[in-house]
Amino acid sequence: MSWFTKSDSTVGYLPDETPPFWKLLLYAIQQVIVMFPATITVALITKFHISTTIFASGFATLCFILVTKGKIPLYYGSSFSYIGAIVGLVGADYLQSVAILPDEWISIVTFGIVMSGLISIAAGFLVNKLGKDVIDKVLPASITGPIAMVIGLTLAGNAMADAAPAVAGPGFINNLPWIVSLVTLIATIIFSVYLKGFLSQLPLFLGMLVGAAVAGILTVATGNDLFRQLPEAVASQGIFAVPHFTVPTVYWPAALAIMPVALATIPESTAHIYQLDVYVNDLANKLGSKKKYDLASRLGNNLIGDGVGDMVAGFMGGPAGTNYGENISAMAITRVFSVPVLITAAIIAMIIACFTPLVKAIYSIPLSVIGGLEIYLFGAIAAQGIAIMIDKKVDMFSAKNIAVIATISVIAIGGQYYFGGMIPFFGMQLPALATAAIFGILLNAMLSIGKTKDPFEEVQEPKA
Repeated sequence: MSWFTKSDSTVGYLPDETPPFWKLLLYAIQQVIVMFPATITVALITKFHISTTIFASGFATLCFILVTKGKIPLYYGSSFSYIGAIVGLVGADYLQSVAILPDEWISIVTFGIVMSGLISIAAGFLVNKLGKDVIDKVLPASITGPIAMVIGLTLAGNAMADAAPAVAGPGFINNLPWIVSLVTLIATIIFSVYLKGFLSQLPLFLGMLVGAAVAGILTVATGNDLFRQLPEAVASQGIFAVPHFTVPTVYWPAALAIMPVALATIPESTAHIYQLDVYVNDLANKLGSKKKYDLASRLGNNLIGDGVGDMVAGFMGGPAGTNYGENISAMAITRVFSVPVLITAAIIAMIIACFTPLVKAIYSIPLSVIGGLEIYLFGAIAAQGIAIMIDKKVDMFSAKNIAVIATISVIAIGGQYYFGGMIPFFGMQLPALATAAIFGILLNAMLSIGKTKDPFEEVQEPKA
């Protein structure tokens, strides 16, 4: 395919263009590198099979591209948004006690993930039928913002528990996990703030490497092994092994717990497609292409593709996901928006998922390193919820908005820390996060009936 150039030496590839083979391969490897840290971190936290998670991300990406007819250059990876629902369903204490979730638990959780895909698919069809404004009406930022915020905050306890997996007593030796987690945390923050260009997309990966290196030094210096023992099923594998696939089991409480989380990923996915639209059309103009890439009009198909990705990943035994901002940023930096590059990246991910030395190295990462990453990640999720409300200019003096934000926040966070994530209600056990989301949606709908004025709106400025 053509590679347009202009006097300003602008170079790049548009979605329907294919680079030469070796460039295609290098660009694809780069896309795998930027998606890899977040995707494997989700698997490490939720205790899903790492090889299955990586494989599912690649296969779901291929399905996404197929569903969107190769028009949208996005990579599908595991989402942090679903971690809280999974932890609440399985139980934080149990999750910390196992290296890998047993098949029966993965089957239960993935049923909820498969069903959550229906939320995104339904939203996509609604957008295609009624226009994108329907999303803003049903799911305004006063709902999606606090939902995203509490997703991060309800996981704060898990982050701190992983940062210091054993109760720290006095003395240097007893506080080794804290040292590792704090170094990991600070290194990751420094990398995310100060690195530029391509490296700025890898703070998780680089922070993880620094944390693991410090853990290795402390292990040698003190004789206390800070690294984790490999699960027996993984340790016995050869150089190559097919990922462990698990079929979902129908369990409706899992669907109730996990499906509402899809509501929080819709604004993120929407923002990504608009961001991508700006980047691609800017490149097309600079390259002198007369073709118009109207990606923003494909929002509905993008949401449908996301939902299909969740269903495909769930049926394979992988965690839920979404399209990745990391990959969009990498494309923006390199100006390579080629769909064939992403297809190649997906295939590479599926291949490396079968390479067990890499999988074993990931499983051995100290839990305190993961904890250090979690402190940053979960806090960042909460901050993104606030950013959604700021970006959409949510009126924080509106009595209706305050009511919705307040109830979502307290039900989710209070339900997590007082009831362990499952709220007892009339003999039922209701997932805190899902209950908060549904209550917020219903409350917002109820308060939107009729035209009511906020008391603050009636205050008039004195005339000069």
